[in-house]
Amino acid sequence: MSCVTGQKNPRNNYLVCLCSHYYFILFKSICQKLDIRAFSSSSILQAKAEIRTNNQSNVVMEFVLLGFSLSQPMELLVFMLLLAIFALTLMGNMAIITVVYVDLRLHTPMYFFLCNLSLLEILFVLSITPKMLENLLSQAKAISFWGCITQCYFSFFLGTADFILIAVMSFDCYVAICHPLHYPVIMSGLVCVFLVMGCWLFGFLSPLCPLILLCQLPFCGPNVINHFFCDYAPLVKLTCVDTHFLLMIEYVLSSMVLLTSLSFTAVSYLYIIATVLHIPSATSRRKAFSTCTSHIMVASIFYGSAIFLYARPSQGRSLDFQKVVAVFNVIVSPLLNPFIYALRNEKVKEALKEYLTRKSSVL
Repeated sequence: MSCVTGQKNPRNNYLVCLCSHYYFILFKSICQKLDIRAFSSSSILQAKAEIRTNNQSNVVMEFVLLGFSLSQPMELLVFMLLLAIFALTLMGNMAIITVVYVDLRLHTPMYFFLCNLSLLEILFVLSITPKMLENLLSQAKAISFWGCITQCYFSFFLGTADFILIAVMSFDCYVAICHPLHYPVIMSGLVCVFLVMGCWLFGFLSPLCPLILLCQLPFCGPNVINHFFCDYAPLVKLTCVDTHFLLMIEYVLSSMVLLTSLSFTAVSYLYIIATVLHIPSATSRRKAFSTCTSHIMVASIFYGSAIFLYARPSQGRSLDFQKVVAVFNVIVSPLLNPFIYALRNEKVKEALKEYLTRKSSVL
């Protein structure tokens, strides 16, 4: 259902859309009396979304995020759970940044990279979760066209920077264990700053080309995205043209970033394992492995969930399965990272305890 008007007055356009909406409700009630079960919750959402489409120029002005197919009590329960996870994620990552900043013993390349990882996680969560929480409490579940494009851009920008930074952190572990005497020279302050700037810059530039191409395409409806955020593949499928080329661009770019980062990380750890196994002392071997255990766990979570999401062709994927994996990648993974580093790293635990002790003594 849609409302069409040749008038350019926005108020008249709104009145026509409102009338169409009331006719739609009347038609629905007639169908219900005739036992016609053609109205599911998703079809009603789609109809409401199409009302908001400006058909005068045949351009979609906003999208509707279907999210999860849940009842209202379940949506409220999921909202409370996600709100708690969101708060814990922000507090955990901010705690990592604060502890590293105030403790001079942690002013090393490893913890400099860790701070940037925590900052990326905070921004990544802020780009997706607030709108998802709002939609869980809202009936409309709408997001503007440019709001959707912006969310899609920042999710890919920050996610790409995350994966490159994971590879950089594996290189830092490799140099620390395989070339300890040359570590201060190789991983100097200037080199670390350039590596981090490269992560942010590549992440910033990599989604530009696909999204610029996407913005040139016509969106003529329907405008319902079967996801809880503006992911690239579901968004591309709403265009009025053949999307095979754009989906292939997404697949190639995602695979290139993921597999390059994964290969670099895997090779780094192969060298690390080979070096550690040649250490004669069992205590030294355990200490060397414990240095990189936290990073291995974080990298496994990142790569495992992202490969399921982006390193396979979008066509033929189960949307429900994709949503489940996306929840883990978008919500659970940023929560686990600070706790993994805080619980597995003795230096971070010691610095955190001292910081909390100082704060409690001041109070």
